[in-house]
Amino acid sequence: MKKSDFHYELPEALIAQVPLAERSASRLLCVPAGVQPFVDRCVRDLPELLQPGDLLVFNDTRVLPARLFGLKATGGRVEILIERLLAGQEARAQVSASKSPKAGSRIALDAGGEAEVLGREGEFYRLRFDVDAPLESWLLHAGRMPLPPYIRREPGIDDAERYQTVFAREVGAVAAPTAGLHFDDALLEALRARGVQFGHVTLHVGAGTFQPLRVDDLREHRMHSEWLNVGAGLVEQIRDTRAAGGRVVAVGTTVVRALESALQADGAGNGELRPFAGETQIFIFPGYRIRSVDALLTNFHLPESTLLMLVSAFAGRERVLSAYQHAVRERYRFFSYGDAMLLFPEVAT
Repeated sequence: MKKSDFHYELPEALIAQVPLAERSASRLLCVPAGVQPFVDRCVRDLPELLQPGDLLVFNDTRVLPARLFGLKATGGRVEILIERLLAGQEARAQVSASKSPKAGSRIALDAGGEAEVLGREGEFYRLRFDVDAPLESWLLHAGRMPLPPYIRREPGIDDAERYQTVFAREVGAVAAPTAGLHFDDALLEALRARGVQFGHVTLHVGAGTFQPLRVDDLREHRMHSEWLNVGAGLVEQIRDTRAAGGRVVAVGTTVVRALESALQADGAGNGELRPFAGETQIFIFPGYRIRSVDALLTNFHLPESTLLMLVSAFAGRERVLSAYQHAVRERYRFFSYGDAMLLFPEVAT
């Protein structure tokens, strides 16, 4: 398969630049299995669309204010996007500058303190920070929220809250698991009253999520590495849900990546879901059979992106691209602060 097989035309006006006033007010495009027609609904309708005994699985990662700015000794401006916190005061980061900084050089940070360039690791740099607090806590007041590049404005005060899910708790992501942004306390309470259960994974979304594919042949693409944790409690919830005839509904592509990575990590090779914590570089595209979930709630994704390929693996490429054409015609809002889809598999799992 080629990258170009996942292209679609999107008017720029449909790229959401700000969130709606209410999280659960977003529209929801339902994509049933088979050839049943698409249905235009609202995220608030989820309690009607799910059944008692279904299990919603969320990603509870918390976005770190990971964007920083500074000056090289030569006076050149530098932008830093931290990809991952490391031991001590070190971090792995993307560094944008007119000329690539060399190992041993120092960057004076606008927020105070300095960052020393220790070396380069592929697309990322290893930095050591000399700041007046532990790096994670220092970033909470010194860093900026790393809004995606297609949001063409500076982050505002509201983004500190709206670019986090209401259930975010494990700090480590540099991008939000955006399907979870649609849930507020009122919707969660309505789902509980309906008899829907909740579970959580952690997958720290990395900066590589915004990197375009640089090859056309999908078999040649190598995914960035992300850390995840699928706990024993969730594994038990999923087993109990399936045993009782309920459905496992992933809230976001990151949940699918986490659960499928845990399936692949099963040393016995029988595809049984077991607890797993560690790194993943899993790349899911059509031809891969997703077995861990029965439905997927997700936002709309960029053309030719790995996330669109994952969704196509789940619901079928032609079916998904047809749904996207419908969403464009009906003026849905796209990407991180946009609307959502509820998809069912091309072939029942």
